[in-house]
Amino acid sequence: MTMRSNHAHPDGLDPEAMDHPLFQATIRPHQSLSREGFRMVMWACCLVSAVVSVKMMQAGFWPVAGFFGLDMLALFIALKVSFRRGRSFEEVMISPIAVLLTRVTHRGERHEWRSNPIWTKLTLVEDEEYGLQTLTLVSRREQVVVARDASPPERAVIADGLTRALERAKKGY
Repeated sequence: MTMRSNHAHPDGLDPEAMDHPLFQATIRPHQSLSREGFRMVMWACCLVSAVVSVKMMQAGFWPVAGFFGLDMLALFIALKVSFRRGRSFEEVMISPIAVLLTRVTHRGERHEWRSNPIWTKLTLVEDEEYGLQTLTLVSRREQVVVARDASPPERAVIADGLTRALERAKKGY
């Protein structure tokens, strides 16, 4: 049985809320092609390749068919690598007591960066033509880039959320 006191914490802090996120986001790389789109692209390219290869072989240019086969293999490998890399993601979370960035690679490897929100600041690199290029969390002498795979407009939204959460954490939420 847990007893709770009706008295507030002397500093005005709620110990129950200390680890609740002020900001939390999962950032995934943009995938412009779905699995069905991948099949359609591969079938269309293979069909064009086969038709052109047959015409070239009939005209006596038989090596062209082999090169088209190599092109299809290279396209297949490139798209498969792209899909595999699309499984990577970043999770960023700011609570009153911690800033946590977890990066998970497409192989499932986890890398974490932690800091105190009081000592953490967000630096932005913007380009007039291309928008927000880089978001970096800096704490003491350590720094880590956030939202590497996001587009500039998505980075701007993330930067706004991170800035507000860091300000709230520094003010005691």
